[in-house]
This record gives sequence, C-alpha cells and structure tokens, in this order.
Amino acid sequence: MTTDAPLQGLRVLDLTRLLPGPLATLRLAELGADVLKIEEPGAGDAARAMMQAPADRASGVPSSFYRLVNRGKRETRLDLKTETGRTVLRALVRESHVLVESFRPGVMEKLGLDYRSLAKVNPKLVYCAITGYGATGPLSQRPGHDLNYLAYAGVLDQIAASDGTPVIPNIQIADMLGGALPAVTRILAALWQVSRGADGAFVDVSMTHSIQASNIVARATLENAERGAPAGLDELRAGHGLLNGGVPCYNVYRTADGRWLAVGALELKFWERLCAALGRPEWAARHWSLGQAIGGPDAMALTREMAEHIGTHRLKTWIELLEPRDCCVSPVLTPQEAREHMLFRMEAAMPPQAPPTTPPADPMDPTDSTRAFWPDGDR
Repeated sequence: MTTDAPLQGLRVLDLTRLLPGPLATLRLAELGADVLKIEEPGAGDAARAMMQAPADRASGVPSSFYRLVNRGKRETRLDLKTETGRTVLRALVRESHVLVESFRPGVMEKLGLDYRSLAKVNPKLVYCAITGYGATGPLSQRPGHDLNYLAYAGVLDQIAASDGTPVIPNIQIADMLGGALPAVTRILAALWQVSRGADGAFVDVSMTHSIQASNIVARATLENAERGAPAGLDELRAGHGLLNGGVPCYNVYRTADGRWLAVGALELKFWERLCAALGRPEWAARHWSLGQAIGGPDAMALTREMAEHIGTHRLKTWIELLEPRDCCVSPVLTPQEAREHMLFRMEAAMPPQAPPTTPPADPMDPTDSTRAFWPDGDR
C-alpha cells in the first residue's frame, strides 16, 4: 500500500447528493478508495444542473459543481424503487466496505435497504447516513440546507456584521464541517474497529449537531459566563469578542483602494512586530494579553486608529511592507485571486475532470453488475 493511497482496495458505495455526502466520498477517493456513485435514472443528482454554465448545458456536460465533488469516482444508475435495482444494490453491498447515503431518515428503511437489512447481507458493512438533524429526534423528518443547520446550531448568529445582522456565507460550513468531515472521520474509525474483528456499524452524522459541537469559541464563552466571567455573554456579540472583531490585533481593515487587509496578530510577539513595521511601536503595549479589555473602549479606539492608518495606503503597499515581517498579516483575496496565488497555482493548472462512468454489464443481472463494478471478487 502506498502512502499517497492508504485506502487503496476500500470499496465505497455513494448514494448521496449535492454537497456533504459527495464531498465525504471524494475525500475517501482522494485517499485511494474505489468509490462508485449511484444515481437514480433520469436527472440524477440535482448537483448536475446546479450552477451549470450555459456551455456545459448546451453540450450536456454536468456542472462544474458536480464535477468538482465527484471527480475520481465511477458512476452508474440504479432505480432503487424497483426490485431489480434493490437486488443489484444488495449484490454491490455484499462486496463493499462502506455505504454512504443522505436520504431523509426512513427512506432507506421503506426500500428495505436500511442498515439492519444490509447488515444481513454484509455484517462488516460500515453504513453512514448523513442527515440534517439526525436519524432520530424531534427534527429528524424536517427538510433543510446549510443555512438552516447553521441557524439552529447558533453558528449563523456568530457570522454577523457589526450591527448583528447575520451574514450568509458563500462557503457551506455545516455541509462540510458538520457533514463531510465528521462522516469521513467516523467512517475511518468504524473501519478501524472492523479491521480489529468487530462487525460493521451504523454511523449517524447529524450536520446540525456536528456543527453546533464545533462552535468552540461560543461554547467556551457560554461556559465562562456561567462561571461568572466579567464580560458575560457580551463577547458573543459581533465586534466584542477576542476572535470576532473585539481587538485591534485580530481584525480586518479597509485599504485606500477599497480592498481589505486581514490582521491576525493574536499573540503579543506578532503584534509587536506589526506595530514596529507600521511605525507605531507605542501601540504594542495596547494588547489584550497585557490587560486591554476585549471589546472595551481602548480596544475600540485603537481599532479606529488602526483603520485610519491602514486606510492611507493601497493593499499592495501594505502587503509588500508587512508580509516579509512575519506578523500574521494577509490580503483578503477574491476567489479568482486565490486560485491564481502561488499557494494554489498548481491546482489551478489542473483541468477539471468528469467522473468516469461504469455502467452495469447487464443491469438486469446483479452478478454481472457486481463483476463490472468490482473487478476482483474479494471483500
């Protein structure tokens, strides 16, 4: 087994749609797993048409969104509402290690394809269900998307403008950090148990519960308030906490050309270097670690002073001055600028790849289908 493909030989069935599940199985594929994406006949995964460019639509090519999260996988179509489709899936399960699905709880049970049913076919199967609110519980049957999960988890409240207005992020935090990442982590943990002789497992990933558990700073603030911290819950408000704009050393500043500079000089040593580089060494003593009240009058006053100072020059000028000073300062890049930055230039040069398609040898014959998907017959 090579170090760049540690999951080589792992067989994964991907019944998921849109972003969280496909991203989870993509990560497994990137580690060497053989992932077979299974879609229903017809339109298939709705991501195929989501944000689809006109040129792709005209040529019948799935959207860039779909291609990005399904690259490196094989594809086939199965109608799980038919007995033939269910028979084929069971045959695939027999020779697979992992199955990942993202249907609403109860759908797979109605089809006779839930974990209990499939565990009879393959007792070693790791079955992962990614849901919005969990396989059971008061909201298990409620529909939702990333924004809803962030809202319920108390995370959207923490992504806010200075006046407290929630900001809709253009990165799907709950889908990725609450869905894809926990799914991969727990699948690998379950596989480790299987490798030590245990049976397979049902992995229940609730995106809302996972992202709420990841809201660490807010949770710490709540605990501090319960223990009588002077600031109480005030640090949860935008612009009043250590990491949400309540200190000048960890903030964003508009430059003369209308761009933004990100300052992350959280530790005193970085702040001291930054103040020296800015020609304001006297500011170095005004730091949270030296007693400056987070979100307090001095912190707010110094933030305004910093803003005025940063606003006197263009972003390029500040980057040329500050990046070499090792003081945790970065330009706020646009997605296009980020793609072209030296950090990501090699990735940007790689052409997008459409996932390969592996149709069943005979969709009416599960034995032939299985043989077409998994060349060797060993599990």
